[in-house]
Amino acid sequence: MLATLGLDSTAEAVYRTMLACPRDGVKALAERLGVPEDDVRRSLDTLSELALIRPSYERAGELRAVPPEVGMEILMARQQAELAAQQLRIEASRAAAAQLIAEYADLSPSAESPGVEQLVGLDEIRSRIGGLAHGLQTELMSFAPGGGHQPQTLEASKPNDMALLGRGVRMRSLFQDSVRNSLPTVAYATWLSELGGEVRTAPDLPTRLMIFDRTTAVIPVSSEDSAAGAVILTGQGTLTALCALFENVWSGAQPLGTPQGRDEGTLSAQESTVIRLLAQGLTDEAIAKRLAVSPRTARRLANGLMERLGAASRFEFGVRAVQRGWLPNTP
Repeated sequence: MLATLGLDSTAEAVYRTMLACPRDGVKALAERLGVPEDDVRRSLDTLSELALIRPSYERAGELRAVPPEVGMEILMARQQAELAAQQLRIEASRAAAAQLIAEYADLSPSAESPGVEQLVGLDEIRSRIGGLAHGLQTELMSFAPGGGHQPQTLEASKPNDMALLGRGVRMRSLFQDSVRNSLPTVAYATWLSELGGEVRTAPDLPTRLMIFDRTTAVIPVSSEDSAAGAVILTGQGTLTALCALFENVWSGAQPLGTPQGRDEGTLSAQESTVIRLLAQGLTDEAIAKRLAVSPRTARRLANGLMERLGAASRFEFGVRAVQRGWLPNTP
């Protein structure tokens, strides 16, 4: 009956028997159920891992089953945490779809790929982007992941930015939250906003991306080296997905001029992202890379969240995060 919650038939029988006969030991349980003692011990290990049994408060060395109302809540929370993690992995896969297209194009440069144009080298990439910017009519949307940008790079982009805004092009730029610690980047964003550009930040961005007039997108072949190569995407289905991705991230992002912070008992956007990445099983180092912060900062954030929930392990943290409402309560 409880197989969908992680209990096999023997473990469930042992749990039910311990509820009915709390003083039974391994031998008595095996005799009642008609199973080998080794099977009972394995079931006790499973029940212990699931926190469905605990040491007796009165008799040292004995185990007691937790009440069903507590035990079932623990099993449901555990399953919800696993489902939430799976859902987040699926969402992350959707966000990586455009990157996968680019990598495939790089591996198969001679293949016929309608709607995909490959660019090689920084000169070709910049030249093509310049041409697309020159032909812009209505809107430019961009993801700019990573930490603070180089001052010379920001200065070099200003003439083009001024020209686009002067033509009435709507410019929406998404940076990562970590750029708030970069004075040159904040100064650039302030300058851009004063001219009519829109700048927001999010804790995590899936890839570098530029979308021109919702008809053409440019993404790097490698997220590790955006200068190595890029692809131009024009397929209608691909652009629809990329625009939806941008709008989804944009709607949850925060204007760069808005101070970050949280009230007591609530989560900042960065903390919410750390929880999501922990649920996906990422290490501190991987989380640091995704947030464009140092591993030490990522470790501090993760440990701080675990302490707030009193969790001794990352699995326990996932269960408690679901109970607290920090992770989606997937039905």
